[in-house]
Amino acid sequence: MNEVSLGNGRRILGNGQRIPCEECPLRITPHFRPFEPSELEFVSSFKTGELVAEAGAGILSEGTNNAALYTVLSGWAFRYKTLEDGRRQVLNYLLPGDLVGLQGPVMGELDHSVEALSNLVLCVFQRNRLHDLFASHPGLGFDVTWLASREERMLDAHLLSLGRRTALERAAYLIAFLYQRALAVGMVSKKSPRIPITQLLVADTLGLSIVHTNKTLRKLSVRGLIVWHGGACEVSDFHGLMKMAGATPDEDRKRPLI
Repeated sequence: MNEVSLGNGRRILGNGQRIPCEECPLRITPHFRPFEPSELEFVSSFKTGELVAEAGAGILSEGTNNAALYTVLSGWAFRYKTLEDGRRQVLNYLLPGDLVGLQGPVMGELDHSVEALSNLVLCVFQRNRLHDLFASHPGLGFDVTWLASREERMLDAHLLSLGRRTALERAAYLIAFLYQRALAVGMVSKKSPRIPITQLLVADTLGLSIVHTNKTLRKLSVRGLIVWHGGACEVSDFHGLMKMAGATPDEDRKRPLI
């Protein structure tokens, strides 16, 4: 397996298939819809290997044309954009089953970057075969469209939060949103309810200063909704967070997996 050392000391380990699609651990998760045999055969041939990255490694860079599509197999990542002066806006978070890099083959250059939040494993797919997926397997083509529409829906919800919720409501919604997504794919549990997010990431997601973010998270902690552990947030009361944000939990439904 090839290894690339990044300037910040983080590493990306190169392609080499480790887990066959037929043995994918995500396929047995109730959260994902099952493949038809022909779909599984195609996805298995579509996949070229796996990319393993350490926490903090840059996966995709704004302004580049990525050479592949990816699905998160394990770990956390986040998408973000930066201004010329380095200020960063976190756009969304990526968890197992999420599709990464679709913008490249469709639009050309990426207009965002992706960084590993934790140690990360990505399934790598041949982006030049995306047309074959739509042409030969319309069910999988619908799945890709569904995933893109879901991303749009999440961004709509975040825009509403940034534009109309107070800082306290925004923070409550973000943490509840991440907890619910992580719970669905087995990344957290009621016995281990910690989300690997830093206060700086919360600040860059909510458009707040780090000082304001610290004060806001402290208020959630005082109310018994969360416990902060430095580089992780433990959710003590998911429904209390939702109530604080004036939101309702998403319906638990099966979703596609490429």
